[in-house]
Amino acid sequence: MAEQSLEEKPSPPPATVAHDHHESEDESWRRDRLLSSLNLLVAVALFFSIPFALKAGAAFFLPVTVAFTVAVTLVPPLEWLERHRVPSSLAALLCVTGAVLIINAAIAAILFPAMNWLTLLPQRLGKLRETLAPLLDAYASLQRFVDQIMSIMSQRAPHAPAQVTVTTPNSLVDLIAASAPGAIIQMLFGLLLIYFFLSTWTRMRATTILSRSSLTGSIRMARTIRDMVNATAAYIGTITVINLAMGALVSLVVWMLGMPTPLMWGGLAALFNYVPYVGPTVTTAMLAFGGLLAFDDVYSAMLPALAFLGIHALEANFITPLLVGRRLTINPLLILLALSFWGWVWGTIGALLSVPLLIMMRVLLESAGKPDIAGFLFEERLLGAGHHEFHDHHEPPLDRPKPSP
Repeated sequence: MAEQSLEEKPSPPPATVAHDHHESEDESWRRDRLLSSLNLLVAVALFFSIPFALKAGAAFFLPVTVAFTVAVTLVPPLEWLERHRVPSSLAALLCVTGAVLIINAAIAAILFPAMNWLTLLPQRLGKLRETLAPLLDAYASLQRFVDQIMSIMSQRAPHAPAQVTVTTPNSLVDLIAASAPGAIIQMLFGLLLIYFFLSTWTRMRATTILSRSSLTGSIRMARTIRDMVNATAAYIGTITVINLAMGALVSLVVWMLGMPTPLMWGGLAALFNYVPYVGPTVTTAMLAFGGLLAFDDVYSAMLPALAFLGIHALEANFITPLLVGRRLTINPLLILLALSFWGWVWGTIGALLSVPLLIMMRVLLESAGKPDIAGFLFEERLLGAGHHEFHDHHEPPLDRPKPSP
């Protein structure tokens, strides 16, 4: 009897089955959408919290980032030495030693003349005032004219100038002595990181590539590592050669104009040219100030700055695009955003690292795939009307396959 009742039980109509299948698909779609929204919110929270963590932990993150960037730049010479049967430890030591010697030579060429300029600065302030006397007189006359106009318009006596108290800063020797222990510790920490990174680079890269679960993943990882190293090393190497050539030309021009310490000015021009847009502006201002201290008239004092502007215009518009090429060309807006961000996080060193870090991030995003946040937010109308408002109740959404009847 029970068997007969089971056999006689009517099956649900096809329309009901299709409707239940549609509801299950809709619930699954809503669940996936909710999980994706939660992931997006977590990513946004991390995006806004990481900069403050990097800024607060600069004592650790800054030397690590500098060491990683320098180590990635030194990977091509390391691999060249290893291909010539030099052991990894010795090759890493040679690369680190060469980089330290080059950096120390550049610092010595800039720092010692700069300290002499700072020593002579109080003695040359009187000469600077005499050089700028025509400009100061013109500015004073203009200021008096503006004050008279404002006094006539306001019909009251001008306010007395505010008294400003300036605190005398500490001496350069005291500043260096106070910051030397921390700087030395960070420098030693960074050098050790660079050495161990380079000495284990070949083994670490092989382990990272072979640890993938599939051949496709291993090939993609190998290409990502290769592209990141090649792009970063190519950019830093090319820009370094360009900056050194420009610094040598600036030193020659400054020497021909009769300005003291031409090697210092060439070194400053080469160093600040690593920082896009801002660096050349700072170099121009420094050359103008140095020219005012070195020459007796304003026109001669402005010649070094004007010569540098001409050299920089030639370098930025013709030489760098020709040598760097389109492969390493970056959107100027992204450069400005990266420069502002890393400069806010880590100051001057962050500004120097902004473009190399931007190149690494671009390579990683191109390999992993750029997230389509705009498509996620707007294609499914997450911020607009409801999901069923644009579709018939019995019709599935356009981006999902129709259920079979």
